[in-house]
Amino acid sequence: MAQFTIDKTDLRILQVVQADGRLSNVELSERVSLSPSPCLRRLKQLESEGYIRGYAALLSPKALKLGLQAFIRVSIDKSVTARGDFAQAVRGWPEVLSCFALTGETDYLLHAFFTDMTAFSHFVLDVLLSHPGVRDAKSSFVLDELKNTTALPLGHLHGETMEVFVEQEGV
Repeated sequence: MAQFTIDKTDLRILQVVQADGRLSNVELSERVSLSPSPCLRRLKQLESEGYIRGYAALLSPKALKLGLQAFIRVSIDKSVTARGDFAQAVRGWPEVLSCFALTGETDYLLHAFFTDMTAFSHFVLDVLLSHPGVRDAKSSFVLDELKNTTALPLGHLHGETMEVFVEQEGV
């Protein structure tokens, strides 16, 4: 099986698509200066090779009355069972958008949204700290969002800075 290598045109497609995943193939092909058929073929190959994981609508927490954004550092028991149980549980907590296993003093970092302090308190006291294996949780609240993007940097793939085709607004 031949190894797939992305070129500058593929990088342009990735950059444009990650800024606006709702573009039609015709609009995408125009933005990357490629005719529609080869553009679609390249896009499908980028999807099948795993460069594009999926497409999603980015919702506004503010509009949805989720005004309290928190980062929660969690320490758990060091057993394999505790780690597995925690990983399974965190996947079922809708408040938690992402969870990262970390090096250092904290085992996990949760990024979560809540309607208010009451909802946050309920989550921490009744869900998180009551979970077996969780030893401690420390929280920080977001005061201001300076940058929030889903766009990954791509310039390193060909050792040069990529021209910006589409600006993405923080959501």
